[in-house]
Amino acid sequence: MGQFEADAAGRRALAGGVGSVPRAARSYDWLVVGAGPAGLAAVGKLLDSGVAGSSIGWIDPLFTVGDLGLKWKGVSSNTKAHLFRAFLKGCRSFGYEEAEGGFALDALEAQDTCLLERVVEPLQWITNRLQSKVSPIRSKVTKLRRVSHAWMVATPEGVIEARNVILAIGAEPLKLRHSVPVIGLEDALDPEKVKRVIESGDVVGVFGSSHSAMMAVRNLIDAGAKRVINFYRSPLRFAVDYGDWIRYDNTGLKGRTAEWAREDLGRISEETLLRVSANDENVSRYLPRCSKVVYGIGFGRRTVATEGADLTRYDAKTGVIAHGLYGCGIAYPERVVDRVGNVEYNVGLWKFIQYLDRVVPVWTRTASRAMEPKDPGGPARLEKPGLTPKTFDYAHFTRTRSLRSMPRLHN
Repeated sequence: MGQFEADAAGRRALAGGVGSVPRAARSYDWLVVGAGPAGLAAVGKLLDSGVAGSSIGWIDPLFTVGDLGLKWKGVSSNTKAHLFRAFLKGCRSFGYEEAEGGFALDALEAQDTCLLERVVEPLQWITNRLQSKVSPIRSKVTKLRRVSHAWMVATPEGVIEARNVILAIGAEPLKLRHSVPVIGLEDALDPEKVKRVIESGDVVGVFGSSHSAMMAVRNLIDAGAKRVINFYRSPLRFAVDYGDWIRYDNTGLKGRTAEWAREDLGRISEETLLRVSANDENVSRYLPRCSKVVYGIGFGRRTVATEGADLTRYDAKTGVIAHGLYGCGIAYPERVVDRVGNVEYNVGLWKFIQYLDRVVPVWTRTASRAMEPKDPGGPARLEKPGLTPKTFDYAHFTRTRSLRSMPRLHN
């Protein structure tokens, strides 16, 4: 770690500039940040590409399948069972065939959907298995800094050196600034949790027309809310399966939520559900009538304090953020264009692993060379700051261009 040890000043800056900082306790060729499905897949694909497990660090505070395991287990998925199983079999290093048949997910028919806890169970098994193949670090990253040939990664316990870093850091539901108590999206999407956060007299405002927003509307009505007022900027959009491709695959309603929206939404009285355009007049008129509010307007990627790279910009075809720094998962999804020209961002377990299957071999082959853009700003094809994978619509809710929406989590 010669160059790293020599840059003591850099290490002090990385750790916040207070006191002396010890040398990096650990050094890796690859460090994967995050142990949700995308981080899990990144570790698996590195191993499948021939990277030695001893040269891979994997950092996460819990190793309990990220937000999927922590927040969303009780949520009904719109992903079919065969796609979940395709993810589980998508890495040789997962070794899923050794446990196949032992999980509730395995008993489902190919076209069935299920609660997300059904896929969390085998993902946790794989997480435990992979921790024995690489170097797990139970901590969190507080800062990244590029120094010479490597990234210095600060944690509360010390500094890690990594030549290459993969960020699978996830995303948080976006919120607007209203003076109304907020029901968290993780509660609104869980039929059991939502019963504990509303009362029979509640009038609940739901912002959005996304899959998550419609799930929240349905759950609130079923849980006994007095009334739901849905503020929307875009009409409902349904995914259309043409057999060999799906129109609005990432942005359209699917599964049971789509069926409910088609068959039941129009039958609900305005006393129970009022849907209004989210213009200033309607928001001013109806929001004061709401005792609580839910925001189903997309997700914003988490971030990490960084020197030497702009984490808001990345190449959405290759996942490159900067030299030796890559992103994947819902925080850094692949940009795709469908057959009729619709631009979307691929979010979903099977989509993550397909993407990583293509890009990780490229990352590993070029890691020793400069996969760095000529421009200091980043790679040649970069997304604009404030990634907007799904839609720009909800930027108008706040009069600020800084609020942008990301693809929904539950595809």
